[in-house]
Amino acid sequence: MPVKIRLTRHGRKRKPFYHIVIADSRAPRDGRYVEEIGKYNPSTNPATIELNFEKALDWVQKGAQPTDTCRAILSYKGVMYKKHLLDGVKKNAFSMEEAEKRFSEWMAKKDSQIQAKRDGLEKQATDASKKRMEAETKIKEARAAELAKRMSDLAAAASAETADDAVEETAEGTTPEENNGGN
Repeated sequence: MPVKIRLTRHGRKRKPFYHIVIADSRAPRDGRYVEEIGKYNPSTNPATIELNFEKALDWVQKGAQPTDTCRAILSYKGVMYKKHLLDGVKKNAFSMEEAEKRFSEWMAKKDSQIQAKRDGLEKQATDASKKRMEAETKIKEARAAELAKRMSDLAAAASAETADDAVEETAEGTTPEENNGGN
């Protein structure tokens, strides 16, 4: 029975997440499988991968063929590199201690790269938030200045109108003879 390591799709429309499974290659995509070894969520940034490392390594050593996407996931998590190192130990290219040392160095480097990406994403998010706040503050200040200008214009117009009313009242208080020059 040819065994594959592949993904089965779950989740709702436009929000997929996948289970990483060991299945017979003749079974349908979301059909029967032998064992589930992990989960993969591509919707998050960076993608969330939960993998049972030991089971994945065991199945790869037994000859299970991963699909292209699963091969990328297994490489990302270090399963394929660990298999490569163990094959080197079998061929007496180096010792098991050397293989473990190389693998731990690789994992430390990989973890630092992942953490750097997370930190970069957080920094981008905070920078974008600061830029939005600055833009909103500028808009708010411009609106406040425009409102203050309108209020001062209205106050000036109101004071001019009251001055005109005062002039009219004084003009109304005089007799028509006085306005005509006494004719």
